[in-house]
Amino acid sequence: MKKRLLAMMAAVVAPAGLLVAFAGPGEAAEPGVVRTDKGLVASETVGDALVYDGIPYAAPPVGALRWKAPQPARPWTGVRASKTGSVCAQQANSEAPDGSTAEDCLYLNVTTPAKPSTKPRAVVVWIPGGGFFSGAGSSYEASKFAARGDVVVVTVNYRLGIFGFFGYPGLPGSGTFGLQDQQAALRWVQRNAGGFGGDPRNVTVAGESAGGMSVCAQLTSPTSTGLFAKAIMQSGSCAFNWADNSQYPGQTADSPWIPVSRVQATGKEWADSKHCTTLECLRGLKADVLVDDLLQFTQIGYGGSPVVPFSPAKAMKAGLFHRVPIISGNNHDEANGWLAAFGDIKDYPALVRNMVGAQKAPQVLRQYPQSRYESPAAAWGAVTTDRIWSCTQVATDQQAARKVPVYAYEFADKHSPIAAPGLGAAHATELPYLFRLGGYDFPMSETQQQLSNQMIDYWTAFARTGNPNGPDRPHWSPTGAKAVNGLSLAPTDQGGIQRVNLTAEHQCGFWSGLSTPA
Repeated sequence: MKKRLLAMMAAVVAPAGLLVAFAGPGEAAEPGVVRTDKGLVASETVGDALVYDGIPYAAPPVGALRWKAPQPARPWTGVRASKTGSVCAQQANSEAPDGSTAEDCLYLNVTTPAKPSTKPRAVVVWIPGGGFFSGAGSSYEASKFAARGDVVVVTVNYRLGIFGFFGYPGLPGSGTFGLQDQQAALRWVQRNAGGFGGDPRNVTVAGESAGGMSVCAQLTSPTSTGLFAKAIMQSGSCAFNWADNSQYPGQTADSPWIPVSRVQATGKEWADSKHCTTLECLRGLKADVLVDDLLQFTQIGYGGSPVVPFSPAKAMKAGLFHRVPIISGNNHDEANGWLAAFGDIKDYPALVRNMVGAQKAPQVLRQYPQSRYESPAAAWGAVTTDRIWSCTQVATDQQAARKVPVYAYEFADKHSPIAAPGLGAAHATELPYLFRLGGYDFPMSETQQQLSNQMIDYWTAFARTGNPNGPDRPHWSPTGAKAVNGLSLAPTDQGGIQRVNLTAEHQCGFWSGLSTPA
């Protein structure tokens, strides 16, 4: 059952010889070439931006370095051409149709406006989503985002699945290697942002889905102190969890965060199945053997290292997080993206009974009557969106807003160019409004293009100043810590951008009062 859920949650050699006189990191080399702390990198022009693809930020985590903290990248000579780095090992999916067995994958990509600037630019570090088992930084082509917003964008690969979140008794860092990679990338930014015109003191860490959950983990990690000044969590909150039977019958309650002892116990069972009794034996297994079992390790282990000493959900609730401004939000119909995977939903009341029990089911059915929706599937989509996605995001916003400014939002375009007909603003459908996914310009109407521009303007103003507001777009106020008020982001022909009470819109008071297990 876990594998089924995970599958549904997936949402995409340097040539030598050109030598220049030495310039330290952050100093200019020649036009289109930047010296990093490990060597020179060249750019290519994409639209109104310069793109530096495939820069190694850590050594390949292979052989004896498998399941160890990321180590420094090796220096190189000459100029490293802009070339997409390997996608981290993962099973076949929409972003990696042939899958990947590459462990040498700790690369990042830097995009800067082509236009020179007289002052350092804000930096946005983007952590990809993909359920912690798929995804790549190279899927998020950021030329428009960088040029329009006058920011530097860094997109990151990190180890996934069994490579990034494996645990074993006595293994330091169990369940956190992917998060350690993200921190290594953020440290690379601190050392090298200046060379690309970026300001290392003005870094925003951002991500969607598993990337948003990663941002939460970094917000609550003691070892990320000083690595960023702002945070953006899209469709991935600290409080995210699912109850028994919350999406399909037989599903067990769980969370992205689990005790490290559980990760290690799973790792021991897996090692036994491979007839390995030592880490040396496990590190000797071929990558394709691990890829076959990638989905057994897709949760972050807490309590075993200073990287994640506590559950991020509990840390946020206790106020143990970095005091930085936050943008936080969801899509209006998050769960609809998985409705087709559950088959033809006919018995909506039975699903509700499985989720909350026979005693509480009548309350849910009164609150979400099937007659209000176009189909039983649509009714079930509303229930699961509100319970699993929207109200956990609202809870995170309430907790964070007690200490820092939180700008809450909801993406609400029912006809995103990547949404299947009839599914509304489902999971990940906001992404083409910010990035050229896969380098592709998805067709948009004039009003959708306007919304895309406004969203980029909000996001990048926030990255520059900590405040998303500016001309030519509605005012966005930070939410209070009780009712979560934010912006609904829709094209003008669907109501436009307007204020919304997210607590009420998704009936979070009802779900809080129902007290379903989590």
